[in-house]
Amino acid sequence: QVKLVESGGGSVRAGGSLRLSCTASGITYNTYCMAWFRQAPGKERERVALIRRDGSTNYADSVKGRFTVSKDNAKRTLFLQMNSLNPEDTAMYSCAADVTAECSESSILYWGQGTQVTVSS
Repeated sequence: QVKLVESGGGSVRAGGSLRLSCTASGITYNTYCMAWFRQAPGKERERVALIRRDGSTNYADSVKGRFTVSKDNAKRTLFLQMNSLNPEDTAMYSCAADVTAECSESSILYWGQGTQVTVSS
């Protein structure tokens, strides 16, 4: 059974930082493209960052320079370091796994339950 379990969400003031983690089980972790998505109330889900099997990364323009995605294959864990947070970053953040290199919403195979991030001004 595949499980993606996120942790690390919470409430912070604008300008603060959070580090999200996502631990995977039931998949051959290092063969997947892994990504972070977020969805705020009333808004479409947005891919925030991805990291491919080869370690290459991509970021949404809205988070470039502030967020960093990384992974620890040995620990089967994906991370998202979020700095300089602002209220527009408030959303439910979910990790996801894809067997292709795209990590697009349509190709994602597995989703975590999500962890809430709330940023106050």
